[in-house]
Amino acid sequence: MRDRPQRTGAQRPSPGLPLPTRPAFWRSPVRGVRFTAVLGLVLLAGITLLFVTGLLSYAAYNPDLAAVNDKTPAKGWLGLYLFDWPTGPHWLYRLTQGVHVTLGIVLVPVLLAKLWSVVPKLFALPPARSAGHALERLSLLLLVGGALFEFVTGLLNIQLEYLFPGSFYALHFYGAWVFFAAFLAHTCLKLPRALRVLRHGLPAAESDELASPDPAAPTVSRRGALAVVGAGSLLLLLTSAGRSFDGGLRRTALLTPRGGAEPGSGPNGFQINKTAAKVGIVPAETGERWRLTVAGPAGEFRLSRAELLAMDQHSAALPIACVEGWSTSDQWWRGVPLRDLATLAGFPDGRPPGVLVESLQRSGPFRKVALRDNQVRDPRSLLALGVNGEPLSPDHGYPARVIVPASPGVMNTKWVSRLTFGEL
Repeated sequence: MRDRPQRTGAQRPSPGLPLPTRPAFWRSPVRGVRFTAVLGLVLLAGITLLFVTGLLSYAAYNPDLAAVNDKTPAKGWLGLYLFDWPTGPHWLYRLTQGVHVTLGIVLVPVLLAKLWSVVPKLFALPPARSAGHALERLSLLLLVGGALFEFVTGLLNIQLEYLFPGSFYALHFYGAWVFFAAFLAHTCLKLPRALRVLRHGLPAAESDELASPDPAAPTVSRRGALAVVGAGSLLLLLTSAGRSFDGGLRRTALLTPRGGAEPGSGPNGFQINKTAAKVGIVPAETGERWRLTVAGPAGEFRLSRAELLAMDQHSAALPIACVEGWSTSDQWWRGVPLRDLATLAGFPDGRPPGVLVESLQRSGPFRKVALRDNQVRDPRSLLALGVNGEPLSPDHGYPARVIVPASPGVMNTKWVSRLTFGEL
């Protein structure tokens, strides 16, 4: 009788791949504190400039002037820095918002590389070893979540894709403050060590907590990886910066909706954001029956386009610059100065507290806007009737639009129907 083989116990399963919570899961030889420190310092400079130019963009809307301008009504002390937005230099908003949007695009590869370099720490266990460590992890979660939220909503806004609920202005504004608070806390915690590592290297007594304990065979050096990130940022710069220029450079803006040929040709052949058809403006509203209502202490006046053309006409060379980051070069606008219309409305010196501008456009967050007194009295601020020697086209605001130096494009109301001076 044969002896049966004795069982020595259940067979042990093959170990397989480690979990992301184990350091051995992350095997890239590129990760390390020095690599992360370089990316962190680039983001420190870039995000600080993004935050400052973003706040300047918010101030340019004059949200503390009137309720129609304020898309963040619960901002409270977050609006403490607001100031009267100036009208000069006339290209101010074109510069600040162009830098804001273009820099945001250029920093995308740097941000992704930075997140990739520290992703093992997001899975590290235990979640918190001490109260200080818990605060650091919380700031890291807010930092990562805030960064992704701000960059994603910003990129969607550039592409005019409003997939997020609510107003972009409010979401991006409050998200920026949450993100920057986490960013500031994280910087205070990490900047001294990052500078020390870049200057003197990692001390022999310290271990590199971001380096893999079992690195794979290298395919690229850390310098090479930084060069790839830099090349990605340069490529995005070359394919997006053209949105802020006219002519040949504009055709290089391949990754933005502002690339390619200009809309049409001739005097009105420069960039627009909304067409008359898109906002529901029909020819019957802008034809012979159209009248501009000018209101103020002297009463209400209804002026036809012919009557406006009979008034003293002035010219001004001003760009159009929008929050999405695109802009045009200076266009020659011609029309009636707003200060002349203020005088007609009952302000003899042409210096009212401000003006409420209303459009024929029936819906939209900026169909009504308020302009400050400094904007009204600037001689370059016009109720424009023509551009580049020709009447306005329907898409550029015919029969009349507002044009103000250094102001966001959305504040330069098209298809104007009413100007109320002095009451905001």
